[in-house]
Amino acid sequence: MPSDASRFPRSSPYWPVVSHPQLRRVLPGLAVSALGDGLALVAVIWLAIQLAPHNRTWIALAVAAYTLPSAAGTVVFGRLLRGRSGAQLAGWDAILRASALGAIPLAHLAGLLTIGLYVVLLAASALLHSWGSAGRFTLIAELLPQRHHLPANAVLTTIGGFATIVGPPLAGILIGWAGPVWVIAIDAATFAVLALTYRLALPANDGPARSESGASRTAGFAVIRQNPALLGLLVLSLGFFFLFGPVYVAMPIHITDDLHASATLFGANYAAFGIGGLAGGLVAGYLRGWPLRTTTIAIVVAFGVAMLPLGLGAPVGVSLPAFALAGLIWAPYMSTSMALFQRSTSTEQLPAVLAANGAILVLAVPLGTMLGGPLVSAIGARPTLLLCAVAIAALGLTAGGIAMLRRSVRSPGGPTGTEVSARR
Repeated sequence: MPSDASRFPRSSPYWPVVSHPQLRRVLPGLAVSALGDGLALVAVIWLAIQLAPHNRTWIALAVAAYTLPSAAGTVVFGRLLRGRSGAQLAGWDAILRASALGAIPLAHLAGLLTIGLYVVLLAASALLHSWGSAGRFTLIAELLPQRHHLPANAVLTTIGGFATIVGPPLAGILIGWAGPVWVIAIDAATFAVLALTYRLALPANDGPARSESGASRTAGFAVIRQNPALLGLLVLSLGFFFLFGPVYVAMPIHITDDLHASATLFGANYAAFGIGGLAGGLVAGYLRGWPLRTTTIAIVVAFGVAMLPLGLGAPVGVSLPAFALAGLIWAPYMSTSMALFQRSTSTEQLPAVLAANGAILVLAVPLGTMLGGPLVSAIGARPTLLLCAVAIAALGLTAGGIAMLRRSVRSPGGPTGTEVSARR
């Protein structure tokens, strides 16, 4: 009888994902592109600082332009892109990113790169971002049976999490050597690689669109609005991400003003969160036997509890491991929530639904971060951290209470097959 060690990795929930004949050809391109995005986290803002060193408004606009236009793109291109295959959507997003970002170093070489043109090109690169993300998770639903969706989602989120750990310090080295504009050129090249990967590895997915004529630009929003389970999940995610937004403002101020510590401790906190997130992403695939809706809600509650030591002023020896634990708990949330969307939506509707979900959620953290400034000014950094932790835990408990109430209301007549599937 073979031992567990001899059966690994085939016994892993990730084996059907990484050994899939088509996905295994796409994953390297996704990893390369994710690393490019990790580099861009630093390069985008650094180049903005060089182009407008004394204008913080332009710097903020540049950072926002790299993500927020995807919300508008979800509506503007809704009629054109609804019903397209996952590979088409992800591939077109990669092509647009490669083209718009690649224009930045070209404009620099021509002596035409201004802060205004830079912001316009960044905004153009982000227009299909929600559709591209929707395409990746739709591709999983198209290629894999339902039982493998969660591990596959976890692979995608873990690749992204690893890139956010490795990318920024590597970007710092490359910026010091060549400058931020060439780091953005590398990011553009990684998206070109990804676009070629989709084209060459998944040619069968480039069939005709499945959208009906006259489809609404906001069809994805309509599907979510009409499905109480999906609407509840969107509200939970929106609240979760929004309430975490003020942490980005409160954390550095808490470290410098309350703890009188240096940037080293600030970096250590985010390194701990990233390492915890990487571990959590790897664990996520093993949660496939758990009830997904309950697990998703429990993640929100547990995350709020894990954040409490920071808000309570615990010693660094306690708060640092607690923040790492928060990262571990946070990481599976995207995988489980995406799996719920994949299980509750037809493959034809899934791209539009996920793009609508992404368009709303992309606004959540920036809006929460904007709230963080006046909140920290009003009550202080540590109380803001405590308020965020308590509010997140309360949000999860409220969602859990609503779910239990709905279940008790349905129980007298017995659940239908659709309801049972939605609970999983």
